[in-house]
Amino acid sequence: MRRDRSTRLLSTLAVVAVLALATSGCSFLIAATARPGVPGDALRIVAPVNHTQLPSGPIPVTLDVHGIQPGSLHVGLETGTVFLFPRDITSRFSVSNGTATGTLQPSDIQEGLTRLLASGRDAHGHTILRDAVWSYEPNVDVSLASRCEFLGQSRCQLPFPSNWFTVADPTSDTGRRVHFDPASMESNTSGQRIDPTEWNRNDGFSPGSAIILLVPGIDLAQTGAAPITDIGRSLDSDQPIVLLDADTGQRVPFFAELDANATSDATRTLIIRPARNFAEGHRIIVGLRNLKRADGSVIPASRSFQLYRDQIPTFLPAVEGRRPAMEDVIGHLQSIGWHRSSMYLAWDFTVASERNISERVLHIRDDAFASLHGAAPSFTVTGVQDNVSSTIFRRVTGTYQVPLYLTGDGGPGSRFNYAPNAGPDALPVRNGTYTAPFTCNIPRSVTADGNDPVTPGTGLTYGHGLLGSGTEVNSFGTQANITRSVMCATDWIGMSSADIANVFAINANLSLFPTLADRVQQGFVNQLFLARLVKDPNGFDSSSAFRAGASATPVITPGNVVFNGNSQGGILGGALTAISTEFTRSVLGVPGMNFSTLLDRSVDFDAFRPTIQAAYPDEVDQILGKTMIQMLWDRAEADGYAEHMTSNPLPGTPEHQVMLIEAFGDHQVTNIATENEARTVPGMHVWMPNLDPGRSLDVTPMWDIPAIPSTPFAGNVLVEWDYGTPAPPPTNTPNRAGIDPHGLGAGNPVLTQQVASFLGNGLFVDVCNGGPCKDLVP
Repeated sequence: MRRDRSTRLLSTLAVVAVLALATSGCSFLIAATARPGVPGDALRIVAPVNHTQLPSGPIPVTLDVHGIQPGSLHVGLETGTVFLFPRDITSRFSVSNGTATGTLQPSDIQEGLTRLLASGRDAHGHTILRDAVWSYEPNVDVSLASRCEFLGQSRCQLPFPSNWFTVADPTSDTGRRVHFDPASMESNTSGQRIDPTEWNRNDGFSPGSAIILLVPGIDLAQTGAAPITDIGRSLDSDQPIVLLDADTGQRVPFFAELDANATSDATRTLIIRPARNFAEGHRIIVGLRNLKRADGSVIPASRSFQLYRDQIPTFLPAVEGRRPAMEDVIGHLQSIGWHRSSMYLAWDFTVASERNISERVLHIRDDAFASLHGAAPSFTVTGVQDNVSSTIFRRVTGTYQVPLYLTGDGGPGSRFNYAPNAGPDALPVRNGTYTAPFTCNIPRSVTADGNDPVTPGTGLTYGHGLLGSGTEVNSFGTQANITRSVMCATDWIGMSSADIANVFAINANLSLFPTLADRVQQGFVNQLFLARLVKDPNGFDSSSAFRAGASATPVITPGNVVFNGNSQGGILGGALTAISTEFTRSVLGVPGMNFSTLLDRSVDFDAFRPTIQAAYPDEVDQILGKTMIQMLWDRAEADGYAEHMTSNPLPGTPEHQVMLIEAFGDHQVTNIATENEARTVPGMHVWMPNLDPGRSLDVTPMWDIPAIPSTPFAGNVLVEWDYGTPAPPPTNTPNRAGIDPHGLGAGNPVLTQQVASFLGNGLFVDVCNGGPCKDLVP
């Protein structure tokens, strides 16, 4: 009779807890109300300690029963998600000297909360009830949570990017600071881990961040994820993936793909790429739901994420410390109509701020020009060659001086020069002077073959292609002559022919990547100093080498200069345009942005892929490495500056007008990199129709880029040229079909007319008879 009474009391306690749980709608209540007793109580649950995580394996249980009448002890156990009636396990316990001991086996415990209930009568016959609540999560590993993500991914740094790899920092513009632990960085086959020092200067992640994670067994077609050919689908209400700007509430368009270069499903990452860059400084929420296998079955969420999604309490400090942030993430997804139960995974990350990305190059730009005190840069002419060709009257070569902000002599492998013990927001300091080369071609069209009258031409600086040199400008004699441009170029240090050995070294050890990003930024200043020399009447025009005719007339119209960059020169040229104080109009040929998107889709990467594969043989590390270095590459290519390339200029910088030229099916600079740039650059329009029907695989060609309303058009424009190359593949692999159209624009006289009009008067003109711009090649 007494045993039945105690059992009923235990059951009553359990039912009361369940009713309270149902009323509150939160399973945390049962954990919060547990009362195991305190020292001196007649009955107390001693071990395991209340509100702790149960270990795997047999679990010893200790009760202090010194004040309980012999034979009155009853012990019950509840485990799992629903607590209704405790299971009587009194027989497991033996009592000796006021202590009851027993053992719970792993088979007794289910994932979630486990509750031990104990009751007995004290010396006065009063029934005493005690309970303790523990969590049991054998499939949740937080042992490395201080430096690794723990949302159910098999890799420390996945999902990436994530605010888990940041810390609060009120001194940064975002209030966050990236905090990669050296022990968690990728290691090459020589055992060298990536040194995160330069990454940890960032106050967020790349505005073009690819989202990387592993979802074993996922089938994107069955899931319904938006592919590269149907970006518009990414904003559908039933889309299983969402990128949500938490600051604006707006969804960010994207496309999802599986790594086509992976050789096994175990290393085949899911990659979600924004189709328009994330806004600087904003917090982005990533949500995935209803992910499916090829057979249509739904892939279950990891237990780590279920803890947050299903509001399952634990006594794991790492899990519970993150719970408010995760509840906020899930709440944002609920606000757009997502149900918690459908979610597979969700997390957030912060985008680096405008200042954090651009402050170094803006500082060295402003400091360098301030050092001129209004004068033109110093230069020396070292060579003059007349009658170069049928289009070039004179070629002038020489050197000029630029303030240096790199270590050493500024050669390949150098880094920004910082003061000793500089903090994460330190700015480079000057370290002497750098001597840069220049090559200038004076066309016959401005010189009358050296005779009067000399009609000064437009000054133009040129940005060369991949790992090339300024002498590439010598290939553009026809363009210079037709457009009446005095074209000048220098080596784009950091990514010039002199840097090739360093680029291979970087592929073998990604810790060296800052040497590329820093040196390219010095190269920006070199380019701007060249532009100043071209347009300043006290610059090149002051030299006899840049004068012609009996009257020694200057060959460059003073006060104005324009920019033209192709391929790499178009990619880096987008960043240069955004920071330029010297020119306000540029034409970027076969450009793009975001090397982390571009590399795998470029045949040019074939030369470097073997090195990086040998150094980082793990296929997940290869994808992650490209994504991580984008955080630094943003400082040195268009991806970090596209938001400011035209309007919305950076501090101390004028607005600019830009023309982008895309080659359909480009083998070297993938079309998606160009079109993502066009979607991000403010005020960009596209010439439509861009292609004949059926040429593109896209459901909506040039999605979300407004068409030019009429011509001539005085705005920012993207024009696509079709040379007959097949459409690019819808995978992260290069287009290898047909002829590579990448360099064909240089020999296209009709395109040259478009370029001449845009650079000359800022007008885009129709040279394609109202239809697609095309030049079929046999």
